[in-house]
Amino acid sequence: MDKLSLEARLKAEVVSFSGQFSFYANDFKGNVITVNPNETFEAGSCIKVFILTEFFRQVYEKRIDPNTMLKYVKDNYITGSGILRSLDLGVEMTAKNFATIMIIVSDNIATNTLIDFLGIENINQTCADLGFSSTILHNKINFEKYERLGTTTPRDYGRFFEMLYKEEIWSPEISKQMLGIFKSQHYNRMLTKDLPQYYLDSEDTGDEELIYVASKSGSMDAARNDGGIIHTPYGSYVLAMFTKKFKDPLYYSEHESYLFGGRASRLIFDQYLALKGRFV
Repeated sequence: MDKLSLEARLKAEVVSFSGQFSFYANDFKGNVITVNPNETFEAGSCIKVFILTEFFRQVYEKRIDPNTMLKYVKDNYITGSGILRSLDLGVEMTAKNFATIMIIVSDNIATNTLIDFLGIENINQTCADLGFSSTILHNKINFEKYERLGTTTPRDYGRFFEMLYKEEIWSPEISKQMLGIFKSQHYNRMLTKDLPQYYLDSEDTGDEELIYVASKSGSMDAARNDGGIIHTPYGSYVLAMFTKKFKDPLYYSEHESYLFGGRASRLIFDQYLALKGRFV
């Protein structure tokens, strides 16, 4: 193998990482770059992508109305990410709004509410129907009762975003709606940490936003993951990065997963731009 290929340089970029790092990337020009893409990982909040997919399937099939009012109830209270835990019990919103905050602020209470509304069996059946054979939602979020939430692979996660980019998730209209939600997602540090911020932030710079990211990250004590679509003026590519078995379980912005992931993401980004829209 070429020791300076993109795959080889990705491996070299994370050689000092204390745990295991796996990648899946596709430039939509026939080039797929992988490092252990079929390895199973704790998904953390990345599993919420597939809950959203089931939500829109039931909307598409007219089994649910997205404007159905759902309520934040005590049984679904959980700590961790999100905003509902700071609000009063009994807050009501549409199912679509619960689905939106489940993604954009990774709200755990919204997630549990939607799991009750949609059904775990339905969510897992949709994963199977779409070909994500290694992706499973095991249970609701309950850190005291369960050690895990869901499992997936970099390949399954990357393939989801490939299908979304191609507007193959239920319908072009629904795919566009889902893409808009992922573009509004607040937590994408691993993907964007080392990308040129000037091109990501049109609000502060006043210039045209040349790069956008539509993604969903996921973290638990045993996992730090991120993946999605990176759009540039030369086109878009998909990148999924998953980590496990690292030494430090704490959550902070300079965790080694974010540092090494940021470097790997920038390596892929620079290669894609240098070749004007392809990896090789």
